[in-house]
Amino acid sequence: MLMEEEIIPFIISKGMVMTASFRREADETVYIWIHRFDYKTHLAALYEAVYESDHWKGVLSPKIGALLNREASNVLRVTPTAMSPMQ
Repeated sequence: MLMEEEIIPFIISKGMVMTASFRREADETVYIWIHRFDYKTHLAALYEAVYESDHWKGVLSPKIGALLNREASNVLRVTPTAMSPMQ
């Protein structure tokens, strides 16, 4: 699987912390992943390191584009609550 074999190891190598990765039991086309970082201090640097890298643009992005239904994708930025263990 592209996420497990290539994308997650790559984003971790750039400093992102993977918190969770899920597939829907009844529909394997549904994939959810959660990574965390301090939005205020790390967001811009991490996004640049990952999404502006030559590897992302030249290798991973074309593979993702062949698999991803961009119209059905839903990307959310959420903030953990004070009691969340995902802080």
